[in-house]
Amino acid sequence: MRRDYELGFILNPEVNEEQTRAILDRVEQVVANYNGQIVRINQWGRRRLGYPIEHHRDGFYVFIDMILTPETVIELDRTLKVSEEVLRHLIKRRDPKTVQKEREARAAAAAAAAATAPAPAAPDTEAAAEDEMAVPAGDFPAGQEAEIPSGLSVEDIEDVPPALEDEETIEA
Repeated sequence: MRRDYELGFILNPEVNEEQTRAILDRVEQVVANYNGQIVRINQWGRRRLGYPIEHHRDGFYVFIDMILTPETVIELDRTLKVSEEVLRHLIKRRDPKTVQKEREARAAAAAAAAATAPAPAAPDTEAAAEDEMAVPAGDFPAGQEAEIPSGLSVEDIEDVPPALEDEETIEA
């Protein structure tokens, strides 16, 4: 029986990107060997630890949402225990109701994105894409318009404070 799990682990802060990728590849390989599925990988990056672990004050945090069998969980636990780069790890079973809500929200967002996708036959698709990426003019001073960087949604941008451009606004 396959269930939803979340794996969180903290890596030694001195690992480089290549070593981090190797650990992620090992986890992906174990999951693939046991017919599991990785739903999402969330790398928080280097953060301050709550307390020193092996004389380290910082660690590289990674969280992975997966669909696994219990045998896979045992193998992942064994693999992470023997890795010297992993300071701490935790595999936790996720609440099925929460997971179902996330899946429904993802499916609804994908359906909405597919419904609002412009027709590929339009010759001016580049200009239309730029217009869709533009934030409404009411959110910015008169005469200025900003675009959302690719990979970010309007919801991601809402909590970001505006950039200060001149010294007058800094002093005020």
